[in-house]
Amino acid sequence: MLTAEQVVAAQKANLETLFGLTQKAFEGVEKLVELNIQASKAALNESAAHSQAVLSVKDAQELLALQAGLMQPLAEKTAAYSRHLYDIASGTGAEFAKAAEAQANDAQAKFMAVVDNAAKNAPAGSETAVAAMKSAVNAASTAMESVQKAVKQATEMAEANFNTVAATAVNAAKTTTAGAKKR
Repeated sequence: MLTAEQVVAAQKANLETLFGLTQKAFEGVEKLVELNIQASKAALNESAAHSQAVLSVKDAQELLALQAGLMQPLAEKTAAYSRHLYDIASGTGAEFAKAAEAQANDAQAKFMAVVDNAAKNAPAGSETAVAAMKSAVNAASTAMESVQKAVKQATEMAEANFNTVAATAVNAAKTTTAGAKKR
């Protein structure tokens, strides 16, 4: 049986976890706002510089070369922005996953303690039921670990795919820009 002290301690731990996760969520939002402010400032400065360059163009060929020269840096900056966005999201998500895993492990340990306590106080002849309960808990634990491994592998694969797509987009922009400049 749980004592009043154990219940209070569990509630306190849950509250601390909630506040910690709330703090992490706010940190993620702060990073996102900071990233967007930096991107907006850079876009504004680049737009002003590009407008000045367009005003100094003497012919259509020079305008086309100027426009082509803009495409590659734009693709690279878009890829970098997307990468920062992904890093913020995955970092915040990892904090939440870590907290959830810790809570699950703690709950499992407490449940096993209750099962062990019940086994010690169980009437004679109930050993089979206790063994079945422990076996079920162990099976659930193994299933949870398998799911966690699968999620980790899927996350790693998604990150690798994201990096490949970003690199392909930047390379395509470089090729397009190089072709436009040759004309």
